[in-house]
Amino acid sequence: MRLSSAEDVAPIGQRIADGTLSGVSIGYRVAGWATRREAGQRIKSATRVHLTEVTLTSNPADPNAGVRQAKEGGMPKDVQEQQDDRAALIARVRAAHNLPEEWATRMAEAEDELTDDEIRADGRETALAARATRPQVQIRTAAPSSEDPAVIRDRQVDALSARMMGTAPTDAARPFMNLGLHDLARDVLVRAGQSVATLGREEMLTRAMHTTSDFAELLTGSGNRVLANAYQQAQSPLKQLARQRTAADFRPLSTLKLGEFSGLQKVTEAGEIKSITTGEAKEAYSLETFGGIFSLSRKAIINDDLGAFARWGEMMGRAAAETETAQLLGLLLANAGAGVTMDDGKTLFHADHGNVAAAPGPLDKDGLSAARLALRSQKGLDNKTPVNVVPKFLLVSPELETAAEQLLASIAPATTDDVQPIRLTLLVEPRLTGPAWFVFGDPATAPVLEYAYLSSAQGPQLSSRDGWETLGREFRVVLDFGAGVTDHRGAYRNAGA
Repeated sequence: MRLSSAEDVAPIGQRIADGTLSGVSIGYRVAGWATRREAGQRIKSATRVHLTEVTLTSNPADPNAGVRQAKEGGMPKDVQEQQDDRAALIARVRAAHNLPEEWATRMAEAEDELTDDEIRADGRETALAARATRPQVQIRTAAPSSEDPAVIRDRQVDALSARMMGTAPTDAARPFMNLGLHDLARDVLVRAGQSVATLGREEMLTRAMHTTSDFAELLTGSGNRVLANAYQQAQSPLKQLARQRTAADFRPLSTLKLGEFSGLQKVTEAGEIKSITTGEAKEAYSLETFGGIFSLSRKAIINDDLGAFARWGEMMGRAAAETETAQLLGLLLANAGAGVTMDDGKTLFHADHGNVAAAPGPLDKDGLSAARLALRSQKGLDNKTPVNVVPKFLLVSPELETAAEQLLASIAPATTDDVQPIRLTLLVEPRLTGPAWFVFGDPATAPVLEYAYLSSAQGPQLSSRDGWETLGREFRVVLDFGAGVTDHRGAYRNAGA
Protein backbone atom coordinates (compact mmCIF):
# COMPACT_ATOMS: atom_id res chain seq x y z
CA MET A 1 0.00 0.00 0.00
CA ARG A 2 1.40 3.38 -0.98
CA LEU A 3 0.44 6.63 0.78
CA SER A 4 -0.45 9.72 -1.20
CA SER A 5 1.79 12.78 -0.93
CA ALA A 6 -1.22 15.05 -0.35
CA GLU A 7 -1.00 17.32 2.68
CA ASP A 8 -4.11 15.88 4.34
CA VAL A 9 -2.52 12.41 4.27
CA ALA A 10 0.78 13.46 5.85
CA PRO A 11 -0.49 13.21 9.48
CA ILE A 12 -1.49 9.61 8.79
CA GLY A 13 1.99 8.82 7.57
CA GLN A 14 3.47 10.40 10.69
CA ARG A 15 1.21 8.24 12.94
CA ILE A 16 2.34 5.15 11.06
CA ALA A 17 5.96 6.19 11.51
CA ASP A 18 5.34 6.80 15.23
CA GLY A 19 3.81 3.33 15.58
CA THR A 20 0.47 4.65 16.90
CA LEU A 21 -1.43 3.53 13.78
CA SER A 22 -0.20 0.06 12.94
CA GLY A 23 -3.28 -2.17 12.70
CA VAL A 24 -4.93 -3.30 9.47
CA SER A 25 -8.49 -4.45 8.79
CA ILE A 26 -9.41 -5.79 5.35
CA GLY A 27 -12.36 -6.61 3.16
CA TYR A 28 -12.02 -9.43 0.65
CA ARG A 29 -13.75 -11.95 -1.55
CA VAL A 30 -12.78 -15.61 -1.78
CA ALA A 31 -11.38 -16.63 -5.17
CA GLY A 32 -10.61 -20.28 -4.40
CA TRP A 33 -11.84 -23.01 -2.05
CA ALA A 34 -10.47 -26.37 -0.87
CA THR A 35 -12.61 -29.10 0.69
CA ARG A 36 -11.56 -31.83 3.10
CA ARG A 37 -13.19 -34.20 5.61
CA GLU A 38 -12.08 -34.18 9.21
CA ALA A 39 -13.62 -36.06 12.18
CA GLY A 40 -16.61 -36.97 10.05
CA GLN A 41 -17.27 -33.36 8.99
CA ARG A 42 -16.89 -31.65 5.62
CA ILE A 43 -14.70 -28.56 5.98
CA LYS A 44 -14.25 -25.84 3.34
CA SER A 45 -11.16 -23.63 3.52
CA ALA A 46 -10.50 -20.48 1.55
CA THR A 47 -7.20 -20.97 -0.38
CA ARG A 48 -7.08 -17.72 -2.38
CA VAL A 49 -8.62 -14.30 -1.72
CA HIS A 50 -8.71 -10.91 -3.43
CA LEU A 51 -8.53 -7.81 -1.28
CA THR A 52 -11.34 -5.34 -1.93
CA GLU A 53 -10.68 -2.84 0.90
CA VAL A 54 -7.86 -2.08 3.36
CA THR A 55 -8.25 0.14 6.43
CA LEU A 56 -5.55 1.39 8.76
CA THR A 57 -6.75 1.31 12.35
CA SER A 58 -5.43 1.38 15.90
CA ASN A 59 -7.74 -1.49 16.94
CA PRO A 60 -7.90 -4.21 14.24
CA ALA A 61 -10.20 -7.24 14.52
CA ASP A 62 -7.10 -9.48 14.34
CA PRO A 63 -4.40 -8.10 16.67
CA ASN A 64 -1.73 -9.79 14.51
CA ALA A 65 -2.90 -7.99 11.36
CA GLY A 66 -0.76 -4.89 11.08
CA VAL A 67 1.82 -2.94 9.11
CA ARG A 68 4.82 -5.25 8.86
CA GLN A 69 7.02 -3.56 6.30
CA ALA A 70 7.19 -0.17 4.64
CA LYS A 71 8.51 0.78 1.24
CA GLU A 72 9.58 4.10 -0.22
CA GLY A 73 10.16 5.82 3.08
CA GLY A 74 7.49 5.86 5.76
CA MET A 75 8.95 3.30 8.23
CA PRO A 76 12.23 2.11 6.81
CA LYS A 77 13.55 -1.20 8.08
CA ASP A 78 17.07 -2.47 7.75
CA VAL A 79 17.88 -5.77 6.05
CA GLN A 80 18.23 -7.65 9.34
CA GLU A 81 14.76 -6.58 10.53
CA GLN A 82 13.23 -7.73 7.24
CA GLN A 83 14.96 -11.10 7.51
CA ASP A 84 13.79 -11.52 11.11
CA ASP A 85 10.21 -10.72 10.12
CA ARG A 86 10.34 -13.21 7.26
CA ALA A 87 11.81 -15.95 9.48
CA ALA A 88 9.08 -15.34 12.10
CA LEU A 89 6.37 -15.55 9.42
CA ILE A 90 7.75 -18.84 8.08
CA ALA A 91 7.87 -20.28 11.61
CA ARG A 92 4.25 -19.28 12.31
CA VAL A 93 2.96 -20.77 9.05
CA ARG A 94 4.92 -23.99 9.60
CA ALA A 95 3.56 -24.40 13.13
CA ALA A 96 -0.02 -23.61 12.07
CA HIS A 97 -0.02 -26.34 9.38
CA ASN A 98 2.41 -28.80 11.00
CA LEU A 99 4.75 -28.62 8.02
CA PRO A 100 8.17 -30.36 7.79
CA GLU A 101 11.53 -28.64 8.19
CA GLU A 102 12.28 -28.95 4.48
CA TRP A 103 9.36 -26.63 3.72
CA ALA A 104 10.78 -23.94 6.02
CA THR A 105 14.21 -24.32 4.34
CA ARG A 106 12.66 -23.97 0.88
CA MET A 107 10.77 -20.83 1.92
CA ALA A 108 13.90 -19.29 3.45
CA GLU A 109 15.91 -19.88 0.28
CA ALA A 110 13.19 -18.26 -1.84
CA GLU A 111 12.58 -15.28 0.43
CA ASP A 112 13.57 -12.75 -2.27
CA GLU A 113 11.14 -14.30 -4.74
CA LEU A 114 8.02 -14.78 -2.57
CA THR A 115 5.79 -12.24 -0.84
CA ASP A 116 4.37 -12.84 2.62
CA ASP A 117 0.98 -13.74 1.14
CA GLU A 118 2.59 -16.23 -1.23
CA ILE A 119 4.36 -17.92 1.69
CA ARG A 120 1.06 -18.27 3.54
CA ALA A 121 -0.68 -19.63 0.43
CA ASP A 122 2.14 -22.10 -0.21
CA GLY A 123 1.87 -23.33 3.39
CA ARG A 124 -1.86 -23.95 3.05
CA GLU A 125 -1.52 -25.71 -0.30
CA THR A 126 1.34 -27.89 0.94
CA ALA A 127 -0.69 -28.93 4.00
CA LEU A 128 -3.76 -29.75 1.87
CA ALA A 129 -1.65 -31.81 -0.55
CA ALA A 130 -0.10 -33.74 2.35
CA ARG A 131 -3.54 -34.59 3.75
CA ALA A 132 -4.76 -35.75 0.34
CA THR A 133 -1.86 -38.21 -0.06
CA ARG A 134 -1.87 -39.43 3.55
CA PRO A 135 -3.07 -43.07 3.78
CA GLN A 136 -6.53 -43.40 5.30
CA VAL A 137 -7.09 -45.97 8.03
CA GLN A 138 -10.45 -47.70 7.62
CA ILE A 139 -12.13 -48.87 10.86
CA ARG A 140 -15.23 -51.00 10.52
CA THR A 141 -17.67 -50.67 13.42
CA ALA A 142 -21.40 -50.78 13.98
CA ALA A 143 -22.90 -47.69 12.36
CA PRO A 144 -23.94 -45.77 15.52
CA SER A 145 -20.62 -46.48 17.31
CA SER A 146 -18.73 -44.27 14.87
CA GLU A 147 -20.72 -41.24 15.97
CA ASP A 148 -20.59 -38.92 18.93
CA PRO A 149 -21.08 -40.91 22.18
CA ALA A 150 -23.56 -38.30 23.42
CA VAL A 151 -25.68 -38.80 20.28
CA ILE A 152 -25.64 -42.56 20.77
CA ARG A 153 -26.67 -42.21 24.41
CA ASP A 154 -29.58 -39.94 23.46
CA ARG A 155 -30.81 -42.49 20.92
CA GLN A 156 -30.53 -45.28 23.47
CA VAL A 157 -32.48 -43.16 25.98
CA ASP A 158 -35.16 -42.66 23.30
CA ALA A 159 -35.36 -46.40 22.67
CA LEU A 160 -35.39 -47.42 26.34
CA SER A 161 -38.04 -44.86 27.31
CA ALA A 162 -40.17 -45.82 24.28
CA ARG A 163 -40.08 -49.47 25.40
CA MET A 164 -41.13 -48.53 28.93
CA MET A 165 -43.94 -46.21 27.84
CA GLY A 166 -45.10 -48.32 24.89
CA THR A 167 -44.68 -45.46 22.42
CA ALA A 168 -43.15 -45.35 18.95
CA PRO A 169 -39.40 -44.60 18.91
CA THR A 170 -37.70 -42.10 16.65
CA ASP A 171 -36.13 -43.45 13.46
CA ALA A 172 -32.65 -42.90 14.89
CA ALA A 173 -33.53 -44.87 18.05
CA ARG A 174 -35.16 -47.80 16.25
CA PRO A 175 -31.91 -49.90 15.95
CA PHE A 176 -31.69 -49.98 19.77
CA MET A 177 -35.28 -51.05 20.43
CA ASN A 178 -34.48 -54.75 20.82
CA LEU A 179 -31.54 -54.23 23.18
CA GLY A 180 -32.00 -55.23 26.82
CA LEU A 181 -30.19 -53.70 29.78
CA HIS A 182 -27.33 -56.20 29.52
CA ASP A 183 -26.99 -55.43 25.78
CA LEU A 184 -26.81 -51.72 26.52
CA ALA A 185 -24.28 -52.37 29.29
CA ARG A 186 -22.15 -54.35 26.82
CA ASP A 187 -22.30 -51.50 24.29
CA VAL A 188 -21.30 -48.92 26.92
CA LEU A 189 -18.29 -51.00 28.01
CA VAL A 190 -17.15 -51.71 24.45
CA ARG A 191 -17.30 -48.03 23.53
CA ALA A 192 -15.28 -47.29 26.68
CA GLY A 193 -12.57 -49.63 25.42
CA GLN A 194 -13.14 -52.45 27.93
CA SER A 195 -13.06 -56.15 27.10
CA VAL A 196 -16.35 -57.99 27.69
CA ALA A 197 -15.55 -61.34 26.10
CA THR A 198 -15.38 -63.25 29.40
CA LEU A 199 -17.99 -61.28 31.38
CA GLY A 200 -21.27 -62.79 32.49
CA ARG A 201 -24.55 -60.89 32.56
CA GLU A 202 -24.32 -59.83 36.23
CA GLU A 203 -20.65 -58.87 36.11
CA MET A 204 -21.21 -56.90 32.89
CA LEU A 205 -24.08 -54.91 34.42
CA THR A 206 -22.14 -54.29 37.63
CA ARG A 207 -19.06 -53.09 35.79
CA ALA A 208 -21.13 -50.84 33.50
CA MET A 209 -22.77 -49.14 36.49
CA HIS A 210 -19.58 -48.74 38.51
CA THR A 211 -16.87 -48.02 35.92
CA THR A 212 -18.70 -45.78 33.43
CA SER A 213 -21.11 -42.90 33.74
CA ASP A 214 -22.89 -43.56 30.44
CA PHE A 215 -24.93 -46.51 31.74
CA ALA A 216 -26.09 -44.62 34.84
CA GLU A 217 -26.98 -41.61 32.67
CA LEU A 218 -28.86 -43.94 30.33
CA LEU A 219 -31.05 -45.21 33.18
CA THR A 220 -31.54 -41.72 34.63
CA GLY A 221 -32.33 -40.18 31.23
CA SER A 222 -34.93 -42.80 30.32
CA GLY A 223 -36.42 -42.60 33.83
CA ASN A 224 -36.77 -38.85 33.42
CA ARG A 225 -38.70 -39.37 30.17
CA VAL A 226 -41.15 -41.75 31.88
CA LEU A 227 -41.45 -39.42 34.86
CA ALA A 228 -42.12 -36.36 32.69
CA ASN A 229 -44.69 -38.19 30.56
CA ALA A 230 -46.66 -39.39 33.61
CA TYR A 231 -46.35 -35.95 35.21
CA GLN A 232 -47.80 -34.22 32.15
CA GLN A 233 -50.68 -36.67 31.82
CA ALA A 234 -51.65 -36.21 35.48
CA GLN A 235 -51.81 -32.41 35.31
CA SER A 236 -54.80 -30.84 37.05
CA PRO A 237 -57.13 -28.42 35.23
CA LEU A 238 -56.47 -26.03 38.12
CA LYS A 239 -53.21 -25.10 36.40
CA GLN A 240 -55.23 -23.47 33.62
CA LEU A 241 -56.62 -21.10 36.26
CA ALA A 242 -53.20 -20.11 37.58
CA ARG A 243 -50.33 -17.96 36.40
CA GLN A 244 -46.83 -19.49 36.32
CA ARG A 245 -43.55 -17.85 37.29
CA THR A 246 -40.06 -18.88 38.41
CA ALA A 247 -38.02 -18.05 41.49
CA ALA A 248 -34.26 -17.75 41.88
CA ASP A 249 -34.27 -19.03 45.48
CA PHE A 250 -36.53 -20.00 48.38
CA ARG A 251 -37.15 -16.54 49.79
CA PRO A 252 -40.80 -15.39 49.94
CA LEU A 253 -42.27 -14.31 46.61
CA SER A 254 -44.21 -11.08 46.94
CA THR A 255 -46.91 -10.36 44.40
CA LEU A 256 -47.58 -6.64 44.24
CA LYS A 257 -51.11 -5.60 43.35
CA LEU A 258 -51.15 -2.12 41.90
CA GLY A 259 -54.37 -0.19 42.21
CA GLU A 260 -55.78 1.63 39.26
CA PHE A 261 -54.56 5.13 38.50
CA SER A 262 -56.80 7.88 39.75
CA GLY A 263 -57.15 9.18 36.19
CA LEU A 264 -55.37 11.74 34.03
CA GLN A 265 -55.68 15.32 35.23
CA LYS A 266 -56.37 18.32 33.06
CA VAL A 267 -53.20 20.25 32.30
CA THR A 268 -53.35 23.80 33.60
CA GLU A 269 -52.93 26.87 31.43
CA ALA A 270 -49.39 27.20 32.73
CA GLY A 271 -48.59 23.71 31.43
CA GLU A 272 -48.38 22.09 34.88
CA ILE A 273 -48.97 18.31 34.91
CA LYS A 274 -50.11 17.03 38.28
CA SER A 275 -49.01 13.75 39.87
CA ILE A 276 -51.48 10.87 39.93
CA THR A 277 -51.66 8.20 42.62
CA THR A 278 -52.26 4.49 42.88
CA GLY A 279 -52.85 2.16 45.81
CA GLU A 280 -50.80 -0.95 46.61
CA ALA A 281 -51.37 -4.29 48.31
CA LYS A 282 -49.35 -7.49 48.29
CA GLU A 283 -49.61 -11.23 48.84
CA ALA A 284 -46.66 -13.57 49.45
CA TYR A 285 -45.79 -17.27 49.31
CA SER A 286 -42.59 -19.35 49.23
CA LEU A 287 -41.25 -22.35 47.39
CA GLU A 288 -41.09 -25.63 49.24
CA THR A 289 -39.14 -28.80 48.41
CA PHE A 290 -40.92 -32.15 48.03
CA GLY A 291 -39.18 -35.44 47.33
CA GLY A 292 -39.19 -39.21 47.30
CA ILE A 293 -36.76 -42.11 46.77
CA PHE A 294 -37.24 -45.46 45.06
CA SER A 295 -34.82 -48.26 44.21
CA LEU A 296 -34.38 -50.42 41.14
CA SER A 297 -33.20 -53.67 42.68
CA ARG A 298 -30.20 -55.65 41.53
CA LYS A 299 -32.56 -58.51 40.70
CA ALA A 300 -34.75 -56.29 38.50
CA ILE A 301 -31.69 -54.98 36.64
CA ILE A 302 -30.27 -58.46 36.02
CA ASN A 303 -33.70 -59.77 34.96
CA ASP A 304 -34.08 -56.81 32.59
CA ASP A 305 -37.37 -55.93 34.32
CA LEU A 306 -38.07 -52.59 32.67
CA GLY A 307 -41.69 -52.81 33.79
CA ALA A 308 -40.68 -52.26 37.43
CA PHE A 309 -38.61 -49.23 36.47
CA ALA A 310 -41.44 -47.80 34.35
CA ARG A 311 -43.99 -48.31 37.13
CA TRP A 312 -41.82 -46.44 39.61
CA GLY A 313 -41.26 -43.58 37.16
CA GLU A 314 -44.97 -43.29 36.40
CA MET A 315 -45.88 -43.34 40.08
CA MET A 316 -43.36 -40.59 40.86
CA GLY A 317 -44.61 -38.48 37.95
CA ARG A 318 -48.21 -38.75 39.12
CA ALA A 319 -47.11 -38.07 42.71
CA ALA A 320 -45.40 -34.83 41.63
CA ALA A 321 -48.53 -33.69 39.76
CA GLU A 322 -50.69 -34.64 42.76
CA THR A 323 -48.45 -32.59 45.05
CA GLU A 324 -48.88 -29.50 42.89
CA THR A 325 -52.63 -29.98 42.67
CA ALA A 326 -52.94 -30.37 46.44
CA GLN A 327 -51.15 -27.05 46.93
CA LEU A 328 -53.41 -25.20 44.47
CA LEU A 329 -56.63 -26.86 45.64
CA GLY A 330 -55.77 -26.12 49.26
CA LEU A 331 -55.80 -22.41 48.46
CA LEU A 332 -59.43 -22.66 47.28
CA LEU A 333 -60.74 -25.04 49.94
CA ALA A 334 -59.06 -23.60 53.05
CA ASN A 335 -61.26 -22.24 55.84
CA ALA A 336 -64.15 -24.60 55.11
CA GLY A 337 -64.29 -23.65 51.45
CA ALA A 338 -63.94 -19.90 51.89
CA GLY A 339 -60.35 -19.98 50.61
CA VAL A 340 -57.01 -19.04 52.10
CA THR A 341 -56.74 -15.97 54.31
CA MET A 342 -55.29 -13.06 52.38
CA ASP A 343 -53.14 -10.07 53.31
CA ASP A 344 -56.21 -8.01 54.25
CA GLY A 345 -57.16 -10.59 56.91
CA LYS A 346 -60.19 -11.85 54.96
CA THR A 347 -60.64 -15.13 53.17
CA LEU A 348 -60.32 -15.38 49.39
CA PHE A 349 -64.09 -15.75 48.94
CA HIS A 350 -65.66 -13.18 51.23
CA ALA A 351 -68.73 -10.97 51.12
CA ASP A 352 -66.51 -7.89 51.48
CA HIS A 353 -64.64 -9.01 48.37
CA GLY A 354 -67.88 -9.22 46.39
CA ASN A 355 -66.96 -12.63 44.97
CA VAL A 356 -69.25 -15.03 46.82
CA ALA A 357 -72.92 -15.76 46.31
CA ALA A 358 -75.03 -14.16 49.02
CA ALA A 359 -77.45 -17.10 48.88
CA PRO A 360 -76.08 -20.45 47.65
CA GLY A 361 -77.96 -21.68 44.61
CA PRO A 362 -77.86 -24.35 41.92
CA LEU A 363 -75.76 -24.16 38.77
CA ASP A 364 -78.17 -22.54 36.32
CA LYS A 365 -78.52 -19.51 34.06
CA ASP A 366 -79.50 -17.22 36.90
CA GLY A 367 -76.53 -18.35 38.98
CA LEU A 368 -74.08 -17.82 36.10
CA SER A 369 -75.62 -14.43 35.39
CA ALA A 370 -75.07 -13.39 39.01
CA ALA A 371 -71.47 -14.64 38.88
CA ARG A 372 -70.77 -12.68 35.71
CA LEU A 373 -72.32 -9.53 37.23
CA ALA A 374 -70.17 -9.91 40.35
CA LEU A 375 -66.95 -10.22 38.32
CA ARG A 376 -67.86 -7.37 35.99
CA SER A 377 -68.63 -5.20 39.01
CA GLN A 378 -65.28 -5.67 40.76
CA LYS A 379 -63.52 -2.44 41.72
CA GLY A 380 -59.84 -1.63 42.03
CA LEU A 381 -57.97 -0.87 45.23
CA ASP A 382 -59.49 2.59 45.26
CA ASN A 383 -62.97 0.93 45.47
CA LYS A 384 -64.11 3.14 42.60
CA THR A 385 -62.39 2.18 39.35
CA PRO A 386 -64.08 -0.79 37.56
CA VAL A 387 -61.82 -3.79 36.93
CA ASN A 388 -64.25 -5.44 34.48
CA VAL A 389 -63.18 -9.09 34.84
CA VAL A 390 -64.39 -11.17 31.88
CA PRO A 391 -65.55 -14.68 32.96
CA LYS A 392 -63.63 -17.43 31.14
CA PHE A 393 -63.65 -20.70 33.14
CA LEU A 394 -66.37 -22.65 34.97
CA LEU A 395 -64.85 -25.02 37.56
CA VAL A 396 -67.02 -27.84 38.93
CA SER A 397 -66.73 -31.19 40.68
CA PRO A 398 -67.47 -34.46 38.82
CA GLU A 399 -70.92 -34.46 40.43
CA LEU A 400 -71.85 -31.33 38.47
CA GLU A 401 -70.11 -32.24 35.19
CA THR A 402 -73.24 -33.39 33.35
CA ALA A 403 -75.34 -30.48 34.61
CA ALA A 404 -72.60 -28.04 33.61
CA GLU A 405 -72.34 -29.51 30.10
CA GLN A 406 -76.11 -29.32 29.64
CA LEU A 407 -76.22 -25.74 30.91
CA LEU A 408 -73.40 -24.53 28.66
CA ALA A 409 -74.94 -26.35 25.67
CA SER A 410 -78.31 -24.71 26.33
CA ILE A 411 -76.82 -21.23 26.12
CA ALA A 412 -74.68 -21.95 23.05
CA PRO A 413 -75.61 -19.97 19.91
CA ALA A 414 -77.73 -21.75 17.31
CA THR A 415 -75.91 -19.97 14.47
CA THR A 416 -72.70 -17.99 14.15
CA ASP A 417 -74.73 -14.79 14.00
CA ASP A 418 -76.36 -15.38 17.37
CA VAL A 419 -74.85 -13.78 20.45
CA GLN A 420 -73.86 -16.26 23.13
CA PRO A 421 -74.92 -14.88 26.53
CA ILE A 422 -72.04 -16.43 28.46
CA ARG A 423 -68.87 -17.97 26.99
CA LEU A 424 -67.20 -20.30 29.47
CA THR A 425 -64.71 -23.16 29.27
CA LEU A 426 -65.70 -26.08 31.48
CA LEU A 427 -63.04 -27.47 33.84
CA VAL A 428 -63.76 -30.57 35.95
CA GLU A 429 -61.49 -31.15 38.94
CA PRO A 430 -61.89 -34.76 40.20
CA ARG A 431 -60.60 -33.83 43.65
CA LEU A 432 -63.53 -31.45 44.23
CA THR A 433 -66.65 -32.79 45.92
CA GLY A 434 -70.06 -31.36 46.65
CA PRO A 435 -72.32 -28.87 44.88
CA ALA A 436 -69.99 -25.83 45.02
CA TRP A 437 -68.97 -24.28 41.70
CA PHE A 438 -66.57 -21.49 40.69
CA VAL A 439 -66.19 -18.96 37.90
CA PHE A 440 -62.72 -17.56 37.03
CA GLY A 441 -61.46 -14.88 34.71
CA ASP A 442 -58.43 -15.17 32.44
CA PRO A 443 -55.28 -15.59 34.61
CA ALA A 444 -53.35 -13.48 32.12
CA THR A 445 -55.46 -10.41 32.88
CA ALA A 446 -57.13 -11.19 36.23
CA PRO A 447 -54.81 -13.61 38.08
CA VAL A 448 -56.07 -15.23 41.27
CA LEU A 449 -53.86 -18.30 41.68
CA GLU A 450 -50.13 -18.33 41.00
CA TYR A 451 -47.54 -21.10 41.17
CA ALA A 452 -43.76 -21.06 40.83
CA TYR A 453 -40.82 -23.39 40.26
CA LEU A 454 -37.18 -22.91 41.07
CA SER A 455 -35.71 -21.33 37.93
CA SER A 456 -32.98 -23.99 37.70
CA ALA A 457 -35.39 -26.93 38.14
CA GLN A 458 -38.84 -26.47 36.62
CA GLY A 459 -40.91 -29.55 37.33
CA PRO A 460 -39.84 -32.79 39.05
CA GLN A 461 -36.14 -33.69 38.75
CA LEU A 462 -34.81 -37.26 38.77
CA SER A 463 -31.27 -38.17 39.87
CA SER A 464 -29.65 -41.50 40.78
CA ARG A 465 -26.76 -43.15 42.57
CA ASP A 466 -25.50 -46.63 43.34
CA GLY A 467 -27.58 -48.35 46.00
CA TRP A 468 -25.99 -48.28 49.43
CA GLU A 469 -28.49 -49.83 51.81
CA THR A 470 -29.89 -52.04 49.05
CA LEU A 471 -28.17 -53.69 46.07
CA GLY A 472 -29.17 -51.94 42.86
CA ARG A 473 -29.72 -48.33 41.81
CA GLU A 474 -31.40 -45.64 43.91
CA PHE A 475 -33.45 -42.89 42.27
CA ARG A 476 -34.51 -39.63 43.90
CA VAL A 477 -37.28 -37.32 42.71
CA VAL A 478 -37.24 -33.71 43.93
CA LEU A 479 -39.83 -31.00 43.22
CA ASP A 480 -39.29 -27.33 44.17
CA PHE A 481 -42.76 -25.80 43.99
CA GLY A 482 -44.87 -23.12 45.64
CA ALA A 483 -48.34 -21.66 45.13
CA GLY A 484 -50.28 -18.69 46.46
CA VAL A 485 -53.22 -16.36 45.89
CA THR A 486 -52.43 -13.03 44.23
CA ASP A 487 -55.86 -11.33 44.20
CA HIS A 488 -59.55 -12.02 44.80
CA ARG A 489 -61.08 -10.04 41.94
CA GLY A 490 -60.81 -12.72 39.25
CA ALA A 491 -62.74 -15.50 41.03
CA TYR A 492 -66.30 -16.16 42.19
CA ARG A 493 -67.70 -18.99 44.35
CA ASN A 494 -71.21 -20.33 44.79
CA ALA A 495 -71.63 -22.94 47.52
CA GLY A 496 -74.33 -24.62 45.41
CA ALA A 497 -77.54 -26.28 46.43
